Amino acid sequence: MNDLHYRPLAVAVSLCLLLAVPALAGAQETPRTTTELDRVEVTGSRIKRAEVEGQVPIQTLTRAEIERTGMNSIGEVLQQLTGSGSALNAKFNSSGNFGFPPDGSGVGAGSAQVDLRHLGAKRVLVLVDGIRWVNESSASGVGAATDLNTIPLAIVERIEVLEDGASSLYGSDAIAGVVNIITRREFDGGQVTLNYGEYSKGDGTQKGVDLAWGTSGDRYTLFLGASWTKQDPVYARDREQSRFPIPGTGLAFGSGGIPQGRFAFVDPNTGAEQDIVPNTGVSNPRYDGSAGCSRTDDYHCFTSADRFNFAEYNMVLTPSERKGIFGQFRFDITDNVQWYIKALGNRRESTNQAGPEPLFFGPDGATGNPLADNIVVSALNPYNPFGFDLVSSGNMSLIGRRPVEGGARIFEQEVNTQYFATGLVGQFEAGSRSWFWDVNGMYSKNKAEQTNYGSYDIFKVNMALGDPAVCAATPGCVPLNIFGGAGSITPAMLDWIQPVVRDRSQNELSLFTANLSSDLFNLPAGPVSFATGYEYRKYEGRYDPDPLTVIGHYNGVPSLPTSGSYDVNEAYLELSVPIFAKSAIGEKLDLSLAGRYSDYSTFGGEFTPKYGLRWQVTNDFVLRTSYAEGFRAPSIGELYGSAARADLQLFDPCSIGLGGTAPRGNPANCAALGVPSGFQQANSQISVTTGGNAELDPERSRSFSAGFVWSPWFGNDAAWSERFDVEVTFYRHTIEGAIQAINAQTQLDLCVDTLDPAYCDGISRASTGAVSSFNNRLTNLGSIKTDGWDVDLFWTFPQSDIGQFKLGWQNTFVGRYEALGAAGQRQPQKPGVEVADSSIPEWTSNATLSWALANWSASWTVRHISELTEDCGDAVAFPVCSNQQEGTNTLDATTFHDLQVGYKVDWMKGLQLSAGLNNVFDKDPPICLSCSLNGYDASTYDIPRGRYWYLRADLRF
Repeated sequence: MNDLHYRPLAVAVSLCLLLAVPALAGAQETPRTTTELDRVEVTGSRIKRAEVEGQVPIQTLTRAEIERTGMNSIGEVLQQLTGSGSALNAKFNSSGNFGFPPDGSGVGAGSAQVDLRHLGAKRVLVLVDGIRWVNESSASGVGAATDLNTIPLAIVERIEVLEDGASSLYGSDAIAGVVNIITRREFDGGQVTLNYGEYSKGDGTQKGVDLAWGTSGDRYTLFLGASWTKQDPVYARDREQSRFPIPGTGLAFGSGGIPQGRFAFVDPNTGAEQDIVPNTGVSNPRYDGSAGCSRTDDYHCFTSADRFNFAEYNMVLTPSERKGIFGQFRFDITDNVQWYIKALGNRRESTNQAGPEPLFFGPDGATGNPLADNIVVSALNPYNPFGFDLVSSGNMSLIGRRPVEGGARIFEQEVNTQYFATGLVGQFEAGSRSWFWDVNGMYSKNKAEQTNYGSYDIFKVNMALGDPAVCAATPGCVPLNIFGGAGSITPAMLDWIQPVVRDRSQNELSLFTANLSSDLFNLPAGPVSFATGYEYRKYEGRYDPDPLTVIGHYNGVPSLPTSGSYDVNEAYLELSVPIFAKSAIGEKLDLSLAGRYSDYSTFGGEFTPKYGLRWQVTNDFVLRTSYAEGFRAPSIGELYGSAARADLQLFDPCSIGLGGTAPRGNPANCAALGVPSGFQQANSQISVTTGGNAELDPERSRSFSAGFVWSPWFGNDAAWSERFDVEVTFYRHTIEGAIQAINAQTQLDLCVDTLDPAYCDGISRASTGAVSSFNNRLTNLGSIKTDGWDVDLFWTFPQSDIGQFKLGWQNTFVGRYEALGAAGQRQPQKPGVEVADSSIPEWTSNATLSWALANWSASWTVRHISELTEDCGDAVAFPVCSNQQEGTNTLDATTFHDLQVGYKVDWMKGLQLSAGLNNVFDKDPPICLSCSLNGYDASTYDIPRGRYWYLRADLRF
């Protein structure tokens, strides 16, 4: 890695900025004769100023706008922004289905995250009251993104979203943007809010209670809040679209690990190649060694009709229960110095569920665990009907047995969040100007435990299938019957092989900041303002899998412990320089300059600058632009994440498709890789080894934005309009050295197409031709480039006898998204494409028409996602693939409609009653053939049969 990273321009700017401070501070200025305006700090600038509109576009979600969504999670609200990308939420049933992603962060089960500009949740910085929030922890790795479910929605006053690079102001992670959650602090009286809702099919019930109370005196304010939210599940079996692994294909893509048991071997007595299944209802099957599929014993040849439908065990919406308390106290020590203290405690209990865990043995099982891949099933096992050993390294290629007797896999997460912050905020007068300062200290921790029921100890399974004499000599061991079909595994057998597995993880963040802001001197166009500060952060994270997993006995996804820590010291300076005012070429032109130097214990130093211009051409027309350089330091999981496994939905180009399609790969290349003609992969999932990379460098980025805000005079206080605003912004982000693994399907395809060791190294195949190991580790990928437009319109109609209407219409158009590997290989993500359980729509649009008359209010919201295209993969053989000739499927443009009606009762300080209906017309999401679960993209669309009604009562007293 580079110990220190400098660029000539960066060094020059940093020296100029730092040397300018004492000179500017000593400059003379004209004493002020006007009253100082109250100043505030808004996201996107550290300078406290009276003007809140700066060089970068900020989207603000007020508490009223949040309540209008009918949602009870910050993550759900933010994921509906038009500039939002694919991120985890409660619709992802991750545990047991996805395994570990390459970045070492784990699956994040039960968490809710936010992605901006489709650059990934780990490239979005989340602040609470301007201070960083601790990264998520879900007991499956060391997370690199923020879990928004650790922040109760009840404590939120507003949310400010900056969709622009801001590393110069906030440091690492602020590549795609910043989400700043502003908490409630000044509140007199009490508030009780009750929520209840459910889907029209009677499931997915959500209920909650929020409590708030505040008081204030001459020198203090106090706010206390508490929140409880419970979400019930929606099961995949209760929605037609999610009942099978891939919609419209039946059992073709089901699992080869089946309750009856699948046995593929060569009979050492006859030489016959067998791939057989016991007939249903036969508990002691008779095997006579006959070859072929015209059999005279109790077996039949395995076909797709035998495959197991694991989908019906999955969840479309995962259940959770969240409890949180928050308190904030502020005390004016003097008229100019205020002390504050804030504390939060939050607990999330969530559940994921997957189908009963399969037992795969033999080289075609390719679990990566030698206890399964290299097993010997003894001929002496009392239940073995074949009369000979089944040897992985010899005559046996695959056994797939799904012990439904042990029930579904259940993964229960408990995540406890602790947060404590205190500091001083003040101002003083010096040099005929006001100085604003603050010092802050914060400690926060996410601690998680995941309890897994329904998995197996593969060491004990191995023993129970081996020599019965060894089993008999081991206390508790019971010989295992995997041969007699569903029901043959007894409770005594389960007691021996089925453990309870507990994994734990933890993320901690300690932070200290000090900031100073003021005006330095006056220019003819106005004061030159500045902000400067210092920040220290220490990150600590660890993941501790169950000891059973560490020693390699866990049959589920393997992983090893991870731990690490690093710290960073940072200093920044921001300047706002007025160039002209009241000029012939405009009302005002302001230049902003910012720079931040970060010194990391892991890789050294980095300087990131930012430049911006704001040109007030007329009173109703503003042009603005900004350019920023940024970086993201590798996270603990990315650096130190140990080897783990991900079970990915991959299609081997050398395999006959599970739907019967011919192999896509070059036959000669497949033969060179050791794949025999007629090979078919056993399952649609292939196990991939993932993990961290201690040699990673930071990601580096460049961000550019330009646009205008137009509030035409003829649209203000006119007969047709009280206020009319148009905002247009062009954005461009470029990331070099992006930290991620090459797309696994792309790597597998390129290996087969080219036989290039750059792609084939790390991919091994068994003697049968099946992929037996696949190493897909993190690297500094080549680059990610994206650009597009935000076009927003806001129109407030005049008040009339029928009330007042307001229209807000927000749009994001993605023009380019291009991801290249280190060797220039193009990754599959691009605008208008669905791939890897995520999408990049070319056009996303939200429009809300609201109405108010006296105590009544109502709103109608339209959410639109443009058309997408995906590869059908092996599902191309089925009519559900809309363009079978080209092998692609179209996800039609989709529009959802939401309605809310409210009435305010004049009782006490006000009782607001609201009723809402989301997805009014019960629109289904488009069918996704490439998505891993539930037949749709859970990060982009509402759930199938997703009409949802809710009631809310909000009483203030």
